[in-house]
Amino acid sequence: MELDSGATAFVLIATAMVMLMTPGVGLFYGGMVRRKNFISAIALAMISFAVVSVQWVLIGYSLAFGPDVGGFIGNLDHVGLAGVGMEGDGIPDLLFMVFQLVFAGLTLAILTSALAERVKISSFIVFGLLWTTLVYDPLAHWAWGGGWAHQLGALDFAGGTVVHISSGFGALAAALVIGKRIGFGTHSMEPHNIPMTLLGGALLWFGWFGFNAGSALAADGLAASAFVVTNTAAAAGALSWMFAAWLHGKPSSLGMISGAIAGLVAITPAAGFVDPLSAIAIGFISGLVCYKAMLWRIKKGLDETLDAWAIHGVGGFWGALATGIFATAAIGGVDGLLYGNYAQFGIQAIDAIAAVIYAFVVTYILAYVVHKTIGLRVTEEEEYVGLDISQHGEKVAN
Repeated sequence: MELDSGATAFVLIATAMVMLMTPGVGLFYGGMVRRKNFISAIALAMISFAVVSVQWVLIGYSLAFGPDVGGFIGNLDHVGLAGVGMEGDGIPDLLFMVFQLVFAGLTLAILTSALAERVKISSFIVFGLLWTTLVYDPLAHWAWGGGWAHQLGALDFAGGTVVHISSGFGALAAALVIGKRIGFGTHSMEPHNIPMTLLGGALLWFGWFGFNAGSALAADGLAASAFVVTNTAAAAGALSWMFAAWLHGKPSSLGMISGAIAGLVAITPAAGFVDPLSAIAIGFISGLVCYKAMLWRIKKGLDETLDAWAIHGVGGFWGALATGIFATAAIGGVDGLLYGNYAQFGIQAIDAIAAVIYAFVVTYILAYVVHKTIGLRVTEEEEYVGLDISQHGEKVAN
C-alpha cells in the first residue's frame, strides 16, 4: 500500500503531542512533591523518556511488535530497527515505531509516582530498563503486537491495559518495595506548587488528543470520534471528582485536574469504540472510582506518592471493563454488553485481570531484586536534604 501523506502528517503531529505528555507528567508530579524534590520529579520523567527511547530502538520495538512467539512476546527480527524503514501501510513503519516509542516512554514516567522523593537515579535507570523490557513490552505485544489478548479479541484502542494498568499497578508494587518516605503520616508533605500541577495536567489533557485520536493512525472519522470522546470523558471526570471532594470540604483545583486525568485514563481503551454519551458515563464514573481509590490508599497508609495507582491503575481497569460495556459496532465495529455482546465484557475482564496480575507481580520482583542488590533508595540523609541537591546538585532558586 502506498503512503498516505495526510495520515503521515497527522501521526507525526500526534507523536509530537504525546511526547509533550512526558514533561507534562513531570510538571504534574513536580508541583505535588515538596520543593526540595521539584527538579527531581521533572528529571525522572525526562530520564524515563531518554532511557526508553534508546531501549525501544535497540530491542523494545522488536519485543512488542516483532512476529509473535507463543502469544507472549515478539521475536528479535527488528532488533536495532532491522527491517523497519520508510515504507509502510499508509504511514511509514518508522513513524509507527516512534509513535509507539512515545507511549512507552510516557508509561515509565507515570510509574515514577511510586518512587518520588526517595529513589536513586542510577538504580532507577536499571529498574526502568528492566521494567520496560519485561513488563511494558510484553503487555504491548499482548494487546497490539498479535499476542494472546489480541487473538482473544480484547479491545484496547490506545493503552488502557498497556499504559495505564501497567504503570498504575506497577507503581503500587514499586511503592511497597521501596517503602514510605521518612516522616510519611507524621510530617506535612503538602504539594509545593499546585499551579505547576495544573499546568502539567493541562499539557496532559492536550497531549491526550494525540494519544487517543492519533491511535486511529489516519486523519479520518474514527480519529474525530476518538478526539470528541476523549475531551468529553475528561470533562466528566473533572466534574465528578470535584463534586465528590466538594461534599467533604472544598472543590479543590487539584481534585478537578486529577479527575480530568482519571477520565482521560478510562476513555483511553474505549476511545475508538464508544460514542460521546457513553464517554460521559465512563469519565464520570472514573472520577468517582479513582477518588475513592485515593481515599482508600490514604486510609491504609500506603505511600504511593502521587497516586498513579489510584488514577492510572484503577482508572485503566475501569476503562478496560467499560469498553466491554459501552462499545458499539456503529463506532468501532464491535458491540459491548449494552448492545447484547456479553462475551466481549468477559474478554475485557480476562485481559484486565491478567494485566493487573502480571504488572504487579513482575514489577514487585524487579523492584525487589534491584533494591536488594544495588539499592533503590537514597540514604536517609540524602532524602532529608532532598533529591534536587543530593542527586542532581541543583536547587530551585528562591
